[in-house]
Amino acid sequence: MQTLTLNVPGPLYDRLKHRAQRSNRTVEDETIDLLIALVPKADDLPVDLAEAISHLSVLEDGSLWQAAHAHLAPEDASRLEELHRKRQREGLDDAEALELPPLVRQYERFMLVRAQAAALLKQRGHDVSGLLNTP
Repeated sequence: MQTLTLNVPGPLYDRLKHRAQRSNRTVEDETIDLLIALVPKADDLPVDLAEAISHLSVLEDGSLWQAAHAHLAPEDASRLEELHRKRQREGLDDAEALELPPLVRQYERFMLVRAQAAALLKQRGHDVSGLLNTP
């Protein structure tokens, strides 16, 4: 561990203190978690996925709830499911095999954003258990 002394504006400190109190944590622990969320390891995720979640930590709670409930477009979700089923049953033709990876990547992106938004909401002291039942 390294020691870091920060001078922060009063209103920012008050927000950190309020967040820490809501989750029964110290201001130091809350600040460290925020720094971890804002400064992820560059190699942890592919660039496109890292970019998809990079802005989440600065969003207000309402916007995080929206992100936590985001879904793949119904037509894309339907097509993804259709391709998966066909692949299991009989295999995909060349065109379908090329169509599948971008849909999977798009699905992964939505799921990552939803998970990160839920994690941030939980860190902020919200009950996110209802998100577990959301498709």
